[in-house]
Amino acid sequence: MLSGSWEFSPLPSSPSSSRDSSSSSSSSSLPAAPRRSPRALQRHGSLLAQYSALLESYTEGEIRQLISALVERYRQAMNSGGHELPLFPRAGSRRKRARARHKPCELRELEVSVSELGLGYESDETVLFRYCSGTCEAAVRSYDLSLKSMRSRRKIRKEKVRARPCCRPLAYDDDVSFLDAYNRYYTVNELSAKECGCV
Repeated sequence: MLSGSWEFSPLPSSPSSSRDSSSSSSSSSLPAAPRRSPRALQRHGSLLAQYSALLESYTEGEIRQLISALVERYRQAMNSGGHELPLFPRAGSRRKRARARHKPCELRELEVSVSELGLGYESDETVLFRYCSGTCEAAVRSYDLSLKSMRSRRKIRKEKVRARPCCRPLAYDDDVSFLDAYNRYYTVNELSAKECGCV
């Protein structure tokens, strides 16, 4: 048994041990105290070194964005009743998001009712709504790079600016006319996109 001062306490005496106490005390070896494997500590230290090297490669603005995204994910997980937070999603879903993120800016269309447009009209008529969707990574200019740098250095703080081009309509389709649920005639202009581009 180990005591607080790392000395071994004597074993209880038995009839056989009392007879051979002098010979057994000299020949018996004490068991070694259990120790933690040093490999676990080395592995932990190497992970810390990898993460610290990774974080040093980010700018202050990128680290702030990363932390705010993690906090938001944690808040959403806790609000939905989740107890574990998957910080590293599966590789398959990450690849799908990466593919979806890099689709070029293009014109798409969707058939919807006039009521679904959200303009305050009540009508069951359907229209073809054309919209712009996709990314504009290839259209990044020097302006966008400089604006991103100014935001990360906190030179621009209060203004709401966008440091990347956005996929938006360059031209709009013809006006759309329809009858509402009360047989009133309406015309809406600049409703559907005709041409898309990065602006």
